[in-house]
Amino acid sequence: MAPTEGQEETSALLADIPQSANALGSATAPVTLLYFGDLQCPFCRDFTLEVLPSITKRWVRTDDLRIEYHALETATREPEVFVTQQVAALAAGKQDRAWHFIETFYREQGEEGSGYVTDRFLQGIASEVPDLNLSQWNRERTDPQLADEITADARAAENAGINGTPSFLIGRSAGASTTFASVDGASLDTATEALLTTQ
Repeated sequence: MAPTEGQEETSALLADIPQSANALGSATAPVTLLYFGDLQCPFCRDFTLEVLPSITKRWVRTDDLRIEYHALETATREPEVFVTQQVAALAAGKQDRAWHFIETFYREQGEEGSGYVTDRFLQGIASEVPDLNLSQWNRERTDPQLADEITADARAAENAGINGTPSFLIGRSAGASTTFASVDGASLDTATEALLTTQ
């Protein structure tokens, strides 16, 4: 089956950028952006599909910025569904494909509160992720450590005073992060540039 236009855009955006677990970008990037999101959040979808591509091209592809995706329940109304969908992304991350899963989910996102996130829906997203071993992905979705990561993300958000999505923490990779409220590309560019000139 030929890839869709969305699949081609995702593949082109992420091509040759290293991925590891929930992270996109070089492990040695000097600046790290923590992105707190809910896969059913329409504002996260808008940010991911409209703003993130330029950030990825300008900063991630040049090894200046690493982005980590962290889960924070906001739009999803059923806690069990939230954990299931976010764990599905982390399970793809076990094969260094979390960001393909995340991007694809946002492209296919349904109407908020409609109950569209079913196992069949998640299987469909996974089937669109290039080079994802589906049997391995299905096995790893049951790993309790992944659910523990979702709980840890919620604690980190609470500690940082974050309660909405999308929300961000940004900082030098080896240092402290600060909360970053804006979701526009120009502000993220400015913040990244400032951190890159800070020693």
